[in-house]
Amino acid sequence: MIKKTTCAFVAGAVMAISAQSALADGHGEITVGYFLEWPMPFLAAKATGAYDEALGMKVNWVSFETGTAMSAAMASGDVQISVSQGVPPFVVATSGGQDIQVVDVAVSYSENDNCVVHADLEIDKATAGELAGKKVAVPLGTAAHYGFLRQMDHFGVDVASLQVVDMAPPEGAAALSQKAVDFACGWGGGLARMQEYGNVLLTGAEKQELGILVFDVTSAPASYIAENGDVVAQFAAVTAAANADWNANQSEEMLEMIAKESGMDLEAARASISTFEFPSVEEQLSQAWLGGNAAEFMKGVADVFVEAGSIDSALDSYDDAVNTGPLSAAGGS
Repeated sequence: MIKKTTCAFVAGAVMAISAQSALADGHGEITVGYFLEWPMPFLAAKATGAYDEALGMKVNWVSFETGTAMSAAMASGDVQISVSQGVPPFVVATSGGQDIQVVDVAVSYSENDNCVVHADLEIDKATAGELAGKKVAVPLGTAAHYGFLRQMDHFGVDVASLQVVDMAPPEGAAALSQKAVDFACGWGGGLARMQEYGNVLLTGAEKQELGILVFDVTSAPASYIAENGDVVAQFAAVTAAANADWNANQSEEMLEMIAKESGMDLEAARASISTFEFPSVEEQLSQAWLGGNAAEFMKGVADVFVEAGSIDSALDSYDDAVNTGPLSAAGGS
């Protein structure tokens, strides 16, 4: 079902994009970065070969543990497109001068990125001040890092008093289980394992009330987009079709493909994806997302990182870091 839906969507999108499309070229290949244990609809399209078919080329997929690693791979030219890169690592890269751009909103997930305190400490949001002086595992430069900084600021905990250890979520979860750290921050499968040993300080809804948004983007080097806009648009079209199929049907068959491709068992994938939101193309292009708010949010993230000493400086504006051209073409507008 996913292949039929996706191919029908892409067939129309490709015709609208360009007569000089990569589909007509029929050669070459690209490498796309993504995350394991991060179940998303695009993985079903990956499984059926819908991307290869629409782009008319071989799509190589490589998994990463952090968005900062994705940035490095795009900088070296090893990866042309990254799916579900966190906004904070994207902001860190662009603030440092890397010329990459957002092409779509991959997923919104306030409930699936958080900090977990070991249960033995019996610390919750009412006693969060007791975290001062503790040891924490945080994947630096990521969405989890940004959320950690914002939460510590909210609770009045001086980050300088903490022993912060840079760990990807799976390692952070292992450290928390062994009590090698007092609390840990992360997402996906790592976060799920952290929660086996402790509790979150704030729910997703509580974080959103504080203005702590959590969403990922699809990103690519600006130079690649400029030279291969049709390829990026077709890629966005396949992704949008998969999202639309999932939003409309949430079929068990599609979930099974997503779970297998993400390296998760079915029930773990079901639990994770239930906390995800996949905005439509129209929603993504609106003021609420890529039409304005996303760039403003990036500026806010950058300013927090500057204040925390995580990056040297922020850009005056992140408007140029958002390129809605490919997504507009994918949507036929």
